[in-house]
Amino acid sequence: MTADALPTEAELAILAVLWKRGPSTVREVHEALGREEGKGAGYTTTLKQLQVMTAKGLVARDESARSHVYVARVAEGITQRQLVKDLLDRVFGGSAAKLALQALTLKPASKEELEELRQLLDDKGGEDR
Repeated sequence: MTADALPTEAELAILAVLWKRGPSTVREVHEALGREEGKGAGYTTTLKQLQVMTAKGLVARDESARSHVYVARVAEGITQRQLVKDLLDRVFGGSAAKLALQALTLKPASKEELEELRQLLDDKGGEDR
C-alpha cells in the first residue's frame, strides 16, 4: 500500500464493514454503514466511494453477478500497520516510544494490554544483546 492508497476516514469505515462481513454488495455495505454510524450517506455516495476505492486498489469488485460484490484487497492488520507507520513518521519523527507514550496518556491500557506490552518490550530488548 502506497501513501497515495492510504484510506481516508470514510474509506476506513467501508473497509471495516468488509473486514467484518466479508464480500458484500453496495447495498449491504450501505446498510451496515447506516446502522453503525446512526446516519447514512446516500446509496450513490457509497457506490461512488467503492468505485474510488477500487481505482485505488483498496477493494476488488466481482462483476460476475448482477449485483457487484466488493471485497477488501488489504488485510486489516496490514492497513493498521501502514497507518501507524505513516503517523509515526509524520508526527513523531519515527519514534515509536513517543507514539506509545502519547497513546497511553490518552487512554490507559488494560491489565492484559500492559502485560502484552511488557512481553513485547522484553522480547525486543533481547534482540539487541
